[in-house]
Amino acid sequence: MLFNSIEFLIFLPIVFLGYWFIFKNNTKVQNIFIILASYLFYGWWDWRFLFLIFLSTVLDFFVGQKIFENLDDKKKAKFWLWVSMAFNLGMLGFFKYSNFFVDSFVDMVQAFGYDMKSTWTLRIILPVGISFYTFQTMSYSFDIYYKKLVPTKDFVAFTAFVAFFPQLVAGPIERASNLLSQITNKRTFDYAQASSGIKLILWGFFKKLVIADALAPIVDDIFANYHSYPASTLILGVCLFSFQVYGDFSGYSDIAIGTAKLFGVELMSNFKFPNFSRNVAEYWQRWHISLSTWFRHYLYIPMGGSRVSQLRAVRNIAVIFLVSGFWHGANWTFIFWGGLHALFYIPVYLMGRNRMYADNVVGENTLLPTPIEILQVLLTFFLVTFSRIFFRSPTLTDSFGYIKQIASNFTYEPYPHPMGYRMLDFYVLIGLFIVYEYLIRRHEREPFRFKSKMVRFLLYTIVVLGMLLFYDDGVNRSFIYFQF
Repeated sequence: MLFNSIEFLIFLPIVFLGYWFIFKNNTKVQNIFIILASYLFYGWWDWRFLFLIFLSTVLDFFVGQKIFENLDDKKKAKFWLWVSMAFNLGMLGFFKYSNFFVDSFVDMVQAFGYDMKSTWTLRIILPVGISFYTFQTMSYSFDIYYKKLVPTKDFVAFTAFVAFFPQLVAGPIERASNLLSQITNKRTFDYAQASSGIKLILWGFFKKLVIADALAPIVDDIFANYHSYPASTLILGVCLFSFQVYGDFSGYSDIAIGTAKLFGVELMSNFKFPNFSRNVAEYWQRWHISLSTWFRHYLYIPMGGSRVSQLRAVRNIAVIFLVSGFWHGANWTFIFWGGLHALFYIPVYLMGRNRMYADNVVGENTLLPTPIEILQVLLTFFLVTFSRIFFRSPTLTDSFGYIKQIASNFTYEPYPHPMGYRMLDFYVLIGLFIVYEYLIRRHEREPFRFKSKMVRFLLYTIVVLGMLLFYDDGVNRSFIYFQF
């Protein structure tokens, strides 16, 4: 079920009313209701894959108990941890990467001059959200193994933790120490929390419908026909894709966080205005935060992190980014994208600037950013946007073809919108969006944080009218990160 669908607009009020008005006096019954609602939410797409979520839930609940029981015996505890990893990564590998490995093997054999055709490719449907919920359940086992968490004995609460529908299919990837503890404890309705949630949902829908979906036809057209366009259009296409993917994914996260608030649950922030980052390290502290922290806690630090020699630390950084690229998709384009980010990040780390902006924002004590900050933001945006040529292109051949076309046809031509709309409207839209996000750059969870009621009312009106004006039923409304 999509957030931006009629079904969800009917589903959410029904679940909300049942949760708070029918089952409010019993936490366990509330959790059972959430499980049923979450399974309906997921099963609306394809009910056959519900068994994967349930199987992962049962296994990690059991494994968590076994790890805890054997913490004094490191070998046994590690064995059970490997059981969790083997199952979840095996399931993820089969559904997401089987054909990638087969096709890569065939390509390698053909590169040596042998004529070989793949007869092993499977017609496998990628279950929505599998990369997210497998990582979430594995984090539970990791935290128990590293003695950061005591396993729950409440199977119902654990099942609700795994299947919690607001963040089930595209995150944020939550740790049990945050989400499970909230699900286990009694929740009471908080008007201020619910009001904050509705505002976040509204802002998330604006970013999805007005920014991401409005830009989608332009980006799709340019990337599909890059051979026919000059450099000016190709640069425009990848820049607009940066705003599209940001509006799409951060919009989803805002809707997820806002929806969770309606049920008395606080999810972690997943985006903190990454387009205003002053270097690539800061960018990754502000983009897809739940995935970045997952890799830091469960891969980077266990490998030694930065507490090892500089050479090994650089290796660890490279591994993290390559794995992150592979997590995003079974395609060499994503691995190359991850490798580029490693190349962009490592110099920042070697100069000791990777934590330089961890606790402040651009224009920290001033209304406007300094000239140096503007240059830093533009350079970071350029690097990140350049890498997205590989993220968006279907093959490496297309990625390099796109870059080659920019270099070989470095001319300017006005770009006509593929559906006949006036392009100036979209340029103004992006410009205003950038300005507004800069104004609220310290408050990612409070997009309408203004004291004046008149200003807030005006903003609500603009957002709603924007969604009505830019909504196009002919655009594919699915979220980009559903494919991961």
